[in-house]
This record gives sequence, structure tokens and C-alpha cells, in this order.
Amino acid sequence: MKRKNIISTIAMLAVTLIVSGCSSLGGGSTEDTAIRVGSKDFTENLVVSEIYALALEDAGYEVERIPSIASSVVHTSLTNDEIDLYPEYTGTGLLVVLEMEMETDPQKVYDTIKAEYDEQFDLTWLDYAEANDSAGLVIKTSVAEKYGIETVSDLQEHASELRFASQGEFDQREDGLPGLTKAYGEFNWKSSTVYDNSLKYEVLKNDEADVAPAYTTEGQLTNKEEFTVLVDDKKFWPPYNLAPVIRNEVLEENPDVAEILNNISSTLDTETVTGLNAKVDVDGEEYEAVAKEYFDSIK
Repeated sequence: MKRKNIISTIAMLAVTLIVSGCSSLGGGSTEDTAIRVGSKDFTENLVVSEIYALALEDAGYEVERIPSIASSVVHTSLTNDEIDLYPEYTGTGLLVVLEMEMETDPQKVYDTIKAEYDEQFDLTWLDYAEANDSAGLVIKTSVAEKYGIETVSDLQEHASELRFASQGEFDQREDGLPGLTKAYGEFNWKSSTVYDNSLKYEVLKNDEADVAPAYTTEGQLTNKEEFTVLVDDKKFWPPYNLAPVIRNEVLEENPDVAEILNNISSTLDTETVTGLNAKVDVDGEEYEAVAKEYFDSIK
């Protein structure tokens, strides 16, 4: 009898293991079936990834959020199947991930990275948004109006009358002052002082400097009475348009995800994204609340 009981127990355990295995293969839990939406570790990427997540949930998908991944490893997280998609920038894909030559035409950049990512990584770039988080230069609006400065060419002509707030590395990088000098000519500043990047808007506001490097969707730039972004009239900087990058396997299993996320991208221009950043970085709102408010407004 004892032997029969042992055999019966073993048989029951085997059946349990088989059923359990089938259940996990079939994706019975949220973790197995959820689309994993990642983000980089800064405001804009957090907000946009949350908008992606809300749109997917609104369409009936289970979503697992994996926020605040270091920019240096987020691409690897995608290729290692740790996340399924995240918001990326076209210029980053071209210059950082693919390590290709600089290109300033947005469509050419997109076409190149779309083809290379598919071939090299089995990843798809969905439609890119008009929103362009590129490098740029910000000037005090009062100074811009005083000297009639609207473009980087105008700035170069008046550099000797202006105080530059550098962040140190900007003076060394090829996509910083050295590259600008090659494109526009020498910038013979009245003075150049190194400040911490996080302080640049306070430095400008407190009249300690006139011009500083910036990114074109920083929330503080909504204050146009104080700050003006100069037009890169010689198109020195490459485009950094926002777009979802997704694993091909996930897209093949869920083809409607493309339309869901492309619809989101179609609503995001530079002014809109700058405004979303401002609500978090200037007004102090939580990024999840900002994303939800925006998604509800475009539904």
C-alpha cells in the first residue's frame, strides 16, 4: 500500500508540473503576457514612456513599466529581451548606437537607423515624432532683442559682446564649440565661465551670463519672456526626433501596437514636449500625472 501511495504521489506531482509548465508557456500571468515599456532616467523619457503605456492599456494590453534605465544600457536592455520597447532619439540611434557618420536630414537619419536596427538587432523604429530634443543654444530674450539675434550666425557675429556660460565639456566636444566653430566661425566671447549644467537658467536669469548650451525641449524654455532658443541656421546639430523602438517579435505578435504608438507620436511636437517637461521640472508635478493628463486630452 505504501508503495502504491508513493507511485500515486509521484504521478500527481508529474501532472502538476506539466500543467504548471503549460500555464507558464501559455502566458497565464501578467508578467508573462505584459508588454514591458522601458524608459531612460530623465523627465522627458519618463513622461513619453508613460504616455505609451497608457495608450497600450487603453487598447486592452497588460503593461509592465520598467522606468529610469540608465541611458548607457537601455539599448542593451532591449536587445537582451529585458524590455519590449522604449522611447529613443534618432540622433542617438545614429551616432551613439550605430556609431555612424553625422547626418542632419531628419528623414535620412530615420531611414538609415530603421534599416540598420532591423538588420542588426531585429528591432523596429516606429514613426518618429516632430518633437526634436536636439542640442542648441539659449540666450536671454532681452539680449536677443537688444542685438537682433535670432540665429547662431547672428550670435557668432555678436559673440564679443556676450558672456558665455559653458558646462566645460561643451568646449571640448566635437558636437559642441569645436564643431560650431567649424560650421559658423570663431566665437570670441566677451567672457566664458564654466557653470554646472543644472544652474544655467539661474545663471542667465541672475544676469551672470547671456548665452548657454541647452537641449531644445528643456522645460524652462517655455518661459519665452526670459529665454530664446537660437535657430541653428546652418543645421550643424543632427536631429534627435522621438520615436518608439520595439522588438520585432513583440510587434509581430501584436501588430496593432504600431498604430497605437504611431498615433501618439503624431501628437508630439517640440513645443508640446517642452510643455510636458515644464510641468514636471518647473511646476513640480509628478510625471505620471502629467502623462495621464496629456493622454486623456488626446484620446
